[in-house]
Amino acid sequence: MMREHCARGYQMLRKIPFLRDAAEIVYSHQEHYDGSGYPRGLVGDQIPVGARIFAVADTLDAITSDRPYRQARSFDAAREEIERCAGSQFDPRVVKVYLEMPNRLWEDLRKEISNHGRFSPLSFAGTVETSEESIN
Repeated sequence: MMREHCARGYQMLRKIPFLRDAAEIVYSHQEHYDGSGYPRGLVGDQIPVGARIFAVADTLDAITSDRPYRQARSFDAAREEIERCAGSQFDPRVVKVYLEMPNRLWEDLRKEISNHGRFSPLSFAGTVETSEESIN
């Protein structure tokens, strides 16, 4: 059932014109860089770059958020886990860029979301380069 969330999200988003490009990211975000992921078993650069970035962001959020079955772990713990999985689960180039970002950025982002219930990307403008060129 859990493995169906990629396809279900894709099916919903692809029908919304302005989210059509995001649909492929949702569909591919559980692919692993080494090909062991799902739903298609894509490898390396076969995975859309947005999905490779989202995979790291999704993992960061999962590790640092409270879950019904465990307490949130620290941003340092997330950093260690993401670095450990570079080259297997995650694109090592994406992990390299992520590791260059200070924990303070993620802590501030978490506060912004918690305080306002939403994310304002303008509050972080200029702090992070997010182009595909920074990964390549």
